[in-house]
Amino acid sequence: MGAKNGGVRLSDQQRIDWLRLIRAENVGPRTFRALIAEFSTAARALARVSELARRGGRSDLRIPNREEAEAELRAATRAGVRFVAIGEDEYPPLLRETDDAPPLLAVRGQLGVLARPAVALVGSRNASAAGSRFTAVLARDLGQAGFIVVSGLARGIDSASHRASLATGTVAVLAGGPDRIYPPEHVELADEIARNGATVTEMPMGWEPRARDFPRRNRIIAGMALGVVVVEAAERSGSLITARRALDAGREVFAVPGSPIDPRAAGTNRLLKEGATLVSSAGDVVEALAPIMGQAAPPLLREPAGEEPAADPAPADDTLRVRITGLLSPAPVSIDELTRAAQAPANAVQGILLELELAGRLARHRGGLVSLV
Repeated sequence: MGAKNGGVRLSDQQRIDWLRLIRAENVGPRTFRALIAEFSTAARALARVSELARRGGRSDLRIPNREEAEAELRAATRAGVRFVAIGEDEYPPLLRETDDAPPLLAVRGQLGVLARPAVALVGSRNASAAGSRFTAVLARDLGQAGFIVVSGLARGIDSASHRASLATGTVAVLAGGPDRIYPPEHVELADEIARNGATVTEMPMGWEPRARDFPRRNRIIAGMALGVVVVEAAERSGSLITARRALDAGREVFAVPGSPIDPRAAGTNRLLKEGATLVSSAGDVVEALAPIMGQAAPPLLREPAGEEPAADPAPADDTLRVRITGLLSPAPVSIDELTRAAQAPANAVQGILLELELAGRLARHRGGLVSLV
């Protein structure tokens, strides 16, 4: 079924298939995208992933069954959560441009805010009083200028930015499931955010956030926004990860200068040395972003509705599989370079990479690089 702005609207069955596929073991956003490209629909991909994993050397791939997916959907509905697919109109338009965008986003709150232009505000959990005060002013002024404020619901700068933009709309990106708010003292804040804004996550219902889930969250924060403003960040701060992901996605990076003797400003001051735009008021951000407003790309991932699916690809022969595995190493390499070295058709190489990935033997990296695990 079509959608109002040229996107697609998944049927109930397709949404269950998408949920099963993205929750399958060793299937992340890039793998999901590759499987849809290979098999046209999630249903056809689900019918083949176990076989692909066996070819890659894994015989016990875990795939949720239909009942498990339906149970997650029911739990989400009870919690006021909706799953939005990357090809649908409500999906954040800038996020869908990124190559590791979540196929499904669990959203609680107002879907309409996800389509509005957004700025991310991030920084130290151990924020200074001055940093929190400046963040509140910045968030309020950006909201009044028409921007949605995006942040990660953490203590310090994140919570200050959310609280100051509740009236104009703010989006909290979660590291855990939509029903597992972290830190726990921000449960009420998350409820307030959902009344006029939204909370979003790619993680399943009931998922307790782990340390490695926060960098994953940070890529969504960066992907949703036209630009990322770092208010306070120490060296090796998670906020600097968000800034790097923003640069990778071609977004603007801003930094608020701080005292050279305050360790909470070491990261922001370094960003300024590396070319980030200095921010002393919301006007600096608005002025820099004005020329690039409204340049979102169309959806990148669609599942056909009622169309004839593509034919199954021919299985790769064992000789080519051995050759490609031998060419791979722990050092990331581009798929184009691997294809040239293997002297093989690109679709055959892509098929073998899928097999290895589903078997847990291949890692995908930003920029289309792959490596052997």
